Amino acid sequence: MAFTRTYDEDEPQRVNKWLAQAGVCSRREAEALIADGLVSIDGEVVEDVGRKILPGQTLVLADRATQKLDASLTVLIHKPVGLVSAQPEAGEVPAARLLTRANLWRGDGPIPGSGDLLPPIGRLDKDSRGLLLLSEDGVVAKAVIGPQSELEKEYRVAVMGEITEEKLELLRFGLELDGRELRPARVEMISDQRFSITLQEGRNRQIRRMCELLELKVVDLFRVRVGSLTLGDMPEGSWRHITVAERAALIAG
Repeated sequence: MAFTRTYDEDEPQRVNKWLAQAGVCSRREAEALIADGLVSIDGEVVEDVGRKILPGQTLVLADRATQKLDASLTVLIHKPVGLVSAQPEAGEVPAARLLTRANLWRGDGPIPGSGDLLPPIGRLDKDSRGLLLLSEDGVVAKAVIGPQSELEKEYRVAVMGEITEEKLELLRFGLELDGRELRPARVEMISDQRFSITLQEGRNRQIRRMCELLELKVVDLFRVRVGSLTLGDMPEGSWRHITVAERAALIAG
């Protein structure tokens, strides 16, 4: 079914900017769709990439446009400890090395080639494990790690050190990193030395640094969820493509 949306802002706006702000696609992707004749407003095909949409007008993306957007490659990896998320230094192995036909879990689809640019969308450090997204999809990246993103990321954490109720309250809210107050987190105890923590941000090595401030040493950090995406029973070291419905859910937040 074609994508249809009525513009309800007060002032005219460039089509590419509006589609990007609405999380439908990036500005560059919108311009490419216009150039291919796949965008129409009130039944008229848009030919000018600088075209503005007016209040009350209805924009339609042709079926082929939505198919092109859904084809942007995003994969989910169950990353083991020891692999790095992004560009490896000497002697390191990138998680993208797992993207082989043999490791593909329950599904089919293209196998990323060595030349495909699939950056991590929310890194996991070398000593952490769990759900890692790699994507060439700028809209997915913005939804997951953009400055306005409120998408939840859930972790299971094992620590050494005394866990007190005071420390748990500080993990929930009250800590600062790099001179900036952290957003509130949801924290629940699992066992004596294990807890779950759900964040709506992702600063560099955030959970490990939060624990260090409270004299807790992280011995295991396992990301189990990003938004509505979970690992389920996917084995460690495996990967799969996300579905069209999963992409839509990520973008919707």
